[in-house]
Amino acid sequence: MNRIYPLLVALLLVGCKAKTALQTPPALRLPVAEVVCDTLPQRMQFISYLQSNFDAVIQPRVNGFLESKQFSNGMPVKRGSVLFTIDRSQFTNTMLSAEASLQSARAQAVEARNNYERAVPLAAMNAISRAELDQYTAQHKAAEAAVRSAVQSLRNAQLDVSYTRILSPIDGIVAGSAAHIGDYVGPGTEFTVLTTVSNIDTMSVDLAIPMAEYLRYAGDRATIYDNAALLAEIRLTLADGSRYPTEGHYKYTRKDVSSSTGTIVLVVGFPNPQQRLKPGQFARVEAAIGGATPRLLVPIEAVSQVQGVGSVWVVAADSTVHYREVVPAERYGALWAIESGIEAHEKVVLAGRQKLRNGAKIIPVKQQ
Repeated sequence: MNRIYPLLVALLLVGCKAKTALQTPPALRLPVAEVVCDTLPQRMQFISYLQSNFDAVIQPRVNGFLESKQFSNGMPVKRGSVLFTIDRSQFTNTMLSAEASLQSARAQAVEARNNYERAVPLAAMNAISRAELDQYTAQHKAAEAAVRSAVQSLRNAQLDVSYTRILSPIDGIVAGSAAHIGDYVGPGTEFTVLTTVSNIDTMSVDLAIPMAEYLRYAGDRATIYDNAALLAEIRLTLADGSRYPTEGHYKYTRKDVSSSTGTIVLVVGFPNPQQRLKPGQFARVEAAIGGATPRLLVPIEAVSQVQGVGSVWVVAADSTVHYREVVPAERYGALWAIESGIEAHEKVVLAGRQKLRNGAKIIPVKQQ
């Protein structure tokens, strides 16, 4: 019996060790990457909407009945193309009357000039009095002034006739019109504005920056009105997630700081030669702002975000992993900048996070 008891104890110890070995899972081989520090510009994201470069308001200059509408709503139009025509009959009559008045004034001017030219030598010979010469001179000058007035009246009448054809002043997209054929339009009527034409050669986007952040990025800039050097690498992402191929450019800074939101608005533009962009379209804009600063970077796949909380798994020197909350910032290609939560040269796990627990040991496989 004394010999059997130590043997049983030994067998029990071997069994416990075997059971423990079976319960302890083998260490996972997981890819890891080192946290790097690089000097990069600060990037900001903005959610906004595209706006046309500018809008030309189409207003009739003369009153009359709308005769025709020569465009399709929402379609491109060229500069100089006819948009509307107004009944020109009354303006044509006025122009013909002005032409007749001009001819009459010219005839009277010819007669007055002839009388004056005949009177000059007669007055030199004392054949007529000085008073009569003054009368002929005044009639001559008055006739010439009447001709000039008649010429101006004719020009005004011709302008009114030309105004009955309403042309597009720019290339762009024409909006709809509330006025219909037969409506009386023009200054002082219900239809003082017929439509608008929006120039979309370049699309504008407002970037609203909180004033506190703007002052931090701007530093000791000489002026707050010119911010061309503040923005760089301006990129546009469309609603479907695709990246617009053409980089944007700074246009100007709006003159007022919003009293309700405390933001300063910088306006940027994106060329639109193929007319892929449309006013009112959703836009997400990214831009580098201010100078370059040191940034901590990790691969995007190392960061997990749940309900707005970012986290990574950090690998300690003894190859154990530890959960760590972090504050992600902007992205730089395949890298994610981290504001806080990690230090340079620490290592983070890139895959298999769902299998990890605090203190678990892994076999790190360094990613190149």
